[in-house]
Amino acid sequence: MTATAFQPSYVPVDISRNPGMPLDLGLVKAARVNRSAVERRAATMPARRTVKREWQAAWLLRAISCIDLTTLSGDDTTGTVQRLCAKARRPLRQDIVDALGVGELGLTVGAVCVYHNLVATAVDALRGSAIPVAAVSTGFPAGQVALPIKLAEITSSVAAGAREIDIVVSRAHVLTANWDALYDEVCQFRAACGSAHMKTILATGELSSLRQVAQASLVCMMAGADFIKTSTGKEPVNATLPVGLVMVRAIRQFHELTGYRVGFKPAGGIRTAKSALDWQALMKEELGDRWLRPELFRLGASGLLTDIERQIEHFVSGRYGAANRFPMP
Repeated sequence: MTATAFQPSYVPVDISRNPGMPLDLGLVKAARVNRSAVERRAATMPARRTVKREWQAAWLLRAISCIDLTTLSGDDTTGTVQRLCAKARRPLRQDIVDALGVGELGLTVGAVCVYHNLVATAVDALRGSAIPVAAVSTGFPAGQVALPIKLAEITSSVAAGAREIDIVVSRAHVLTANWDALYDEVCQFRAACGSAHMKTILATGELSSLRQVAQASLVCMMAGADFIKTSTGKEPVNATLPVGLVMVRAIRQFHELTGYRVGFKPAGGIRTAKSALDWQALMKEELGDRWLRPELFRLGASGLLTDIERQIEHFVSGRYGAANRFPMP
């Protein structure tokens, strides 16, 4: 494999930040989704699109650069976060890097995602690298706290050094079609984020229809979301390809309308290299290569990296290593 097969995560691509736009209720109410067509398209995609051998290895290296390496457990400690950050800096074992001949790429993950009280720990552990810290805020995961508390969490995370904020919307606004309230809420979140990029979590597993997913996606982008994200990872149903298809098509519609590119982050339940390839294929087919960069695409995951390492080692050696050869915190 050559280094040119893969653009490393530390090479930035200039993306004009989405400034948002006035709420267009006509556009939101006009949104329609053909559920059977969406499900049929999503079901056939993994079977029709396969990547083999050295190209698969290159795609998996790209996937690593787009991972938001995440720990969001009740038993998180400073030690857990420090170990996670060490893994984020060096996501592949050195012998695998040497065998691939990609050491000069300086491969890292896209970001490290933690609870807002552990942001300072992650920032300190990543000092000297270009890896941003993402904080989950606004009463994650349920979002059932008062708006002033949500805004205070965002402010606290940004002050501690978070460069990305993953916010959760109030699902009740979506379920009751209160689009004005959703728009106003997300606008306030965006203002509190300041220069930190805002990923807006729709918690799609708790919405009642794909049409609501499309409508919520449009409203959040109108309010200035830099990314839209499927799930908190804590719902019974998290990232699925039908939901992802609806969301990326909303992103395409918004781009055609405004000229601004909004990123996409599937999260929750993405544990295998095969699923990472499926999500990359979705992005390539629906939005093009421009969106296959960490500036516009992230995979929210905790266990995914281990399986990607195993698959890449198999490409290098022809054997699958045991799990203990791929340490994670």
